[in-house]
Amino acid sequence: MDYKERRMKEICFLIAFLPAFLLGGCGSDEETKDMQKPVIEMEGGGYFPQNCTTLKRGNSFTFKAKFSDNVELGNYNIEIHNNFDHHSHSTGSEECNMDERKTPVNAWVFNQDYSMPAGVKEFEAGNEITIPADVDTGDYHFMVRLTDRAGWQQLVAVSVKISE
Repeated sequence: MDYKERRMKEICFLIAFLPAFLLGGCGSDEETKDMQKPVIEMEGGGYFPQNCTTLKRGNSFTFKAKFSDNVELGNYNIEIHNNFDHHSHSTGSEECNMDERKTPVNAWVFNQDYSMPAGVKEFEAGNEITIPADVDTGDYHFMVRLTDRAGWQQLVAVSVKISE
């Protein structure tokens, strides 16, 4: 077989099998892509805090929620900040009774990241959080951000009140 014949066979082989390689590769990549946001369950079911919950400064409480994802969970963050100016994050439908607007003196700011075990699709969070005894009382937002391994993020924000 001379060079020309061998070259023609190589070209025919590529023309015959290249589409199969390309199509096979595309299908498997699409099946493994995570295109869905994770889910945060915080309503009912013993989850805490609920929207419009009152918490006492100087006390501790346990945050409880259920997280899930179609492929794999990543990490979560809890942020608590004052709502003395009555701003909104609009993830809940229930409006809470709010105090008068005020200027913070010693407002509480809490911001903590938490990890979850690798490979899990469901996770029950339970974190003890202590409210400092000297923080301003009033309206606060309790926010949970959940990120899956693919980078999709979900947010739930509830209104809480800190009292004496």
